[in-house]
Amino acid sequence: MAGAQLARRAVRASSVAENLNSRLRCYFFLRRQLGPDYLSLLQFFLNHRRFQRSEHAERVGQSPAELLTGQEHPHWLELLGYQRFKRA
Repeated sequence: MAGAQLARRAVRASSVAENLNSRLRCYFFLRRQLGPDYLSLLQFFLNHRRFQRSEHAERVGQSPAELLTGQEHPHWLELLGYQRFKRA
C-alpha cells in the first residue's frame, strides 16, 4: 500500500533530472582545480544549506538534512568546525 502511494507521488520526467543537472553544472568546473574531495564537500554543503524559498512553505528555512531527520542542526560552517562571524 505505502509503495503504491509513493509511486503515485513520484515525478517521472527527464525535466527533473535536467533541472538538477543545470543547478549543479556551475559547481563542476571547480572539481579540476580543487581535487576529488571537492564533490564530498559539495554534497555536504547542498545537504546542509537551508532553503531560502520553496514552493512548499514548510521547507523554507530548513535544509534537506533537517527535512529528512526532522531535527534542527547548526549552520553548515559550524558543522565543519568553523566559527561564523557575528557582528557585535
